[in-house]
Amino acid sequence: MSISDNLPSTDVQPPLQVADGESVHWDEQCDVLVVGWGAAGACAALEARAQGADVLIADRFTGGGASAKSGGVVYAGGGTRHQQAAGFNDSPEAMLDYLRHETQNVVSDETLRRFCTDSVRNLEWLESHGAPYSHQMPPGGKTSYPQDGYFLYYSGNELVPAHGGPLPPAPRGHRTVGKGQGGAVLYAHLKAACLKAGARALLQAAARRLVVDSQGRVLGVEFWCLPEGSKEAQLHARLAARAERLQNFAPGYCNKLRAKVCQLERDFARPRRVRARDGVILSTGGFIFNRQLLEQHAPKFRRNFKVGATGCDGSGLRLGASVGGQGRGLERVSAWRFLNPPYSWHKGIVVNREGRRFCNEEVYGATLGQPLMEEQGGKAWLILDAPLRRKAIREALFGGYWWFQSFPALALMLFKVRKGKSLTELASATSMDPAVLRDSVLAANAAARGEAPEPFGKSEGGRQVLDQGPFYACDISVTNPVFPLGALTLGGLRVDERSGAVLDEQGQAIAGLYAAGRSALGIPSHLYISGLSLADCVFSGRRAGAAVARRQGQPAQPIHENVM
Repeated sequence: MSISDNLPSTDVQPPLQVADGESVHWDEQCDVLVVGWGAAGACAALEARAQGADVLIADRFTGGGASAKSGGVVYAGGGTRHQQAAGFNDSPEAMLDYLRHETQNVVSDETLRRFCTDSVRNLEWLESHGAPYSHQMPPGGKTSYPQDGYFLYYSGNELVPAHGGPLPPAPRGHRTVGKGQGGAVLYAHLKAACLKAGARALLQAAARRLVVDSQGRVLGVEFWCLPEGSKEAQLHARLAARAERLQNFAPGYCNKLRAKVCQLERDFARPRRVRARDGVILSTGGFIFNRQLLEQHAPKFRRNFKVGATGCDGSGLRLGASVGGQGRGLERVSAWRFLNPPYSWHKGIVVNREGRRFCNEEVYGATLGQPLMEEQGGKAWLILDAPLRRKAIREALFGGYWWFQSFPALALMLFKVRKGKSLTELASATSMDPAVLRDSVLAANAAARGEAPEPFGKSEGGRQVLDQGPFYACDISVTNPVFPLGALTLGGLRVDERSGAVLDEQGQAIAGLYAAGRSALGIPSHLYISGLSLADCVFSGRRAGAAVARRQGQPAQPIHENVM
């Protein structure tokens, strides 16, 4: 799939073609140049430094990206010491068996097996750089994100019968220890480790174009940098930080802040060329904040709340495409419609605009959000009866959940709810087909009583008879501003799965160019589960950093091609 057409002319530009590395003026040189200082970039830099490379990390802002805004959950298994302390005997085989179901061959089986086999070591590697993890598990049932004090949980569909395999399930969501969202904690440790290891940083530097020689080898990057310490650079940093901080509360206002940030870059940034003697690693994140790329590849997700950071603008993807890199899975977007907490919500049923049930309500939020967006046009209702609604309200009020879990749920059940004394009245209040809604509820009730098979594979513990009116319909559609339906992009540049080298249309490695994290196709590029993206940042970042660093002082060698 080509991604080089119709790109914005104001940022990423066609590559600068030069005869060779000696025929151009370089403002700075290094062995390994990492573009994007989030989790993947930090891991790539640390790995390259460990092998003796001179590393420079460049970032359009001051580092962190989506990783610093995340929950700091790393999907790790196969027998971590925290799993063992919690009483679980997980194995790489069990982890592989589960992830095969979730990833659906988005990477080769060999790569997925290596990801599972390396999982314990990669978590220990993070700990060696200061990131803390622990084994306390939250009480009760499923949760989209555990409360403070709890750091190990089932972060995907491990407990859902249809998603499990013959081996026992295990919790693999390792939340970075700290108060609040753990992503800031994790990134702070990675950033400090990079600086301690001797990696150099070039901040407020937007990558505009790659520099390539006559043979097509990537030699470096031309950045446009704001003058260090200038009033424009200080304003740029303040506006960018405010946009990240307020995104959840005022996305429209934050878009205006981002427009001012872009204007500052256009007006005051100046070019700076950096030579990478051994290779460039692209790790700038996804493209959820690039309207044009969303329109082109995933138009169904334009209305979703954007999960990510301002730097998730597809710059890595576009830089790679400018020299022949190929995107894959660009239509794949993870849409998050969590029905927990409150824990009781998943015992209701989710129906479409007609009143027809279409999913297993106890699945992970992204597993539910996918058919909601792809098949139902982003429109759906959560159906509860009176006892289930009362129980869910009590859970939201007194369950000790995060504000971002309890407040929207309460608003949805108390103020943005449709009500009917009977199912027929509820259908009238929501413009559903009364016969279709009635059939959906009766079929779910029959399964809950054990009188019929469960149509969508919900576990026995997740079923409940809904027969005590009044009945309620909570609007869980993408258009409901009270209950945002978040989304992030999953696809990226096609890479060699043994090295992270970016591949061209013929499946050949583009010399000197690598990608990691969400700039690359990777483990979570089919369907997201909590922690899988950060875990892949570690896996793919370390892979790229090691591959580039190994090439120091050596002529370019053929890279093993592993094309799906």
